[in-house]
Parts: sequence; C-alpha cells; structure tokens
Amino acid sequence: MSGENDLIKLYSSQILQLASAIPHTERLHAPDATVKKRSPLCGSAVTVDVKVEDGRITEFGQDVKACALGQAAASVVGAHAIGQTRSTIEAVRDALQAMLKKGGPTPPEPFARLEVLRPAHEYKNRHASILLAIEAAAEAMEQAEQTK
Repeated sequence: MSGENDLIKLYSSQILQLASAIPHTERLHAPDATVKKRSPLCGSAVTVDVKVEDGRITEFGQDVKACALGQAAASVVGAHAIGQTRSTIEAVRDALQAMLKKGGPTPPEPFARLEVLRPAHEYKNRHASILLAIEAAAEAMEQAEQTK
C-alpha cells in the first residue's frame, strides 16, 4: 500500500498542471527535422518538429502521447525550446537523465522546472517517458544541422 501511495504522490498537482498545458502541440509545416521517440516499456510517444536558423530553434512543434510525467516534461521542453541551441538542448537532456538516474542536479535554466520530476528518480520504469521530448528535440537539432 505504501508503494501505491508513493506513486500517487508522484503525480503532484504541479506535474498535472504542466501536463494539462503543453505548448506548441501543433505539428510544423515543412520542418527542418522531425523525430519520433517511443518508450517500448509504456508505449508513450513524442514526435518533435523543429525549424532551425543560425543554430537555434526558431519553430517547435510536438505531438505528445504520453503519461502525465512525459506530458509534464514535454510541457517544460516546449515552453523553452525556441531560441535554444543544440548544445543547450543536449545539456538539458544529459542533466535530466542524470537527475533521474543518479540524483544529479536540476537541469539549468530556463528548464529548471523539470525539477518537479525529481520524485520519479525512484521509478525507473517512468524515466524513458520523461526523457522522450528532450531526446527527440536533441536528435531533431542534430538532424537539422546535418541537412543544412
């Protein structure tokens, strides 16, 4: 019963609020790159479209079919992706992964709100879903740079 109560606490009101307000949920027309990531464990999926100019995201779109934790992560990523460089997106990806897997520090600003997902550290089966949006954004940035 304790494990179930802990899981219920994991879905805090902050996480649910983020999950209900995901920005940039429209797919882009003629993106520079599109990446779809899927978690085989839970079936969550995120598709990210980016347009890039001068090494920065100028337009961002995403289609999110994920649990509340994956949706919350996508909400934070979507809110701050525009204007970011590939190196920043990759640094956020690496920091989020370290926070979840090793209890590392909170991802840097402007992505620090990902801190609300820290309690998922104890739920390894949720990590893949949480990482989908930032991993897709990083891969899309890489693809966009390779094609330009």
